[in-house]
Amino acid sequence: MDASTNQISDDYTEVYSRLPLRVHLAYGVGHVLNDVCASMWFTYLLVFFHLVLDFSNWQTGLMLLVGQVADALATPFVGYHSDQSDNFVFCRYGRRKVWHLLGTVCVLGAFPFIFSPCAGCTNSHKSAQIFYYCIFIIIFQFGWASVQISHLSLIPELTPNEHDRTKLTAVRYCFTVISNLVVYVVTWMVLHLDNGEHSRIGPNDGPKFQHVVWSVLSLGTVCSLIFHVLVKEGDNETSQNVRGGQLRISMKELFTNMKVYQVALIYMSSRLFVNLSQVFIPLYLHETLNMTASSLALIPLTMFIGSFVTSAFIEKINRMCGRKLTYTFGAALGITGCLWIKFGQGNSYVSSYIYVVACLLGSGGSIILVSSLGVTTDLIGEKTDSGAFVYGLMSFTDKLANGVAVVIIQYLHSDASNTTYYRDVLTNVCGGFRSCRGCYCGIYV
Repeated sequence: MDASTNQISDDYTEVYSRLPLRVHLAYGVGHVLNDVCASMWFTYLLVFFHLVLDFSNWQTGLMLLVGQVADALATPFVGYHSDQSDNFVFCRYGRRKVWHLLGTVCVLGAFPFIFSPCAGCTNSHKSAQIFYYCIFIIIFQFGWASVQISHLSLIPELTPNEHDRTKLTAVRYCFTVISNLVVYVVTWMVLHLDNGEHSRIGPNDGPKFQHVVWSVLSLGTVCSLIFHVLVKEGDNETSQNVRGGQLRISMKELFTNMKVYQVALIYMSSRLFVNLSQVFIPLYLHETLNMTASSLALIPLTMFIGSFVTSAFIEKINRMCGRKLTYTFGAALGITGCLWIKFGQGNSYVSSYIYVVACLLGSGGSIILVSSLGVTTDLIGEKTDSGAFVYGLMSFTDKLANGVAVVIIQYLHSDASNTTYYRDVLTNVCGGFRSCRGCYCGIYV
């Protein structure tokens, strides 16, 4: 029995060591298309529809809510069907990759229309234009969910090791940060060079956003091709499922396990902090600090530089300190940034300290997001056959909560003279969600 166990361990180590670097990198770029679209969606959707297309705060929040609800409903659907191996005629290509491919087509086909004037209806009533945009938003969000869930569910199948799953997650997030950097650099170049240093966002900036969209979609398309060519799902070289068969989590086990709800709360609060700070930072810069158009790209760029630098060390920090301490450290950085926003004022804050705040938000968000994804992979464990559905459930809570939060925040902003509104949102709402970290300590006690 001992000899057999040792032989299995040796075989396990041998198979595991064969995962090449090119697969890590190819896997990482497989989510770049989603990342560049998400960066545009969360950072500039409200800016584009409110400041460029002249929709009200409530209307812009409603369209973002429609997208988040569509995404929330799509994620468990995609997750469930992605876990099936015999109900899709194209599953020979890979049950995860076929959904990734389907989602890529939907994203490329719908996203450009979201950041463009209403084709043939620019003079129509706002309600008609909202209906027009919501059609493309729903298609885009279904595609986005398909790519996200299929890509995430590959992690526990590629490797069974906790630290290497964290490494894959960190590589994935590293490319997420790079994607956001590209979006903000391109946006800054377009807005800064075309608008000049002292201009602000207005209705004439619509074509500039379209230039940004087409530029980043081109990058995302190339990265998706690399992913589909180099990552072979189920191939002996890349598949690390060495336990002789895949396991599935039963529905009863899933919904009666308290850890599932704890992990969902941690994942949801982490995403809320990252996404809401990304959504409202540009509006805070525009309304509260009265900064120029180029700053709406430069400050988010600084946030993701902080994220990028931090993401390179997350796996090592997690290995040395464990997930709990790592997550708590990231939450502390985020709360510090939120408090600084509350009390920051004056010329020195606008010209200098706001960049430090951006780094704190970016670094804290990077740490808590990678840690929360790592906790989710730990929850799946060896039962990788239900991985996509579990990721879908986690994402369902995240997307729905984000949409509801944004539409409520936008609805309550009815007084245009209240220039400190988005400052208070970043401090109280984003900082408040970081306080949810306390329940993390009870997950694996």
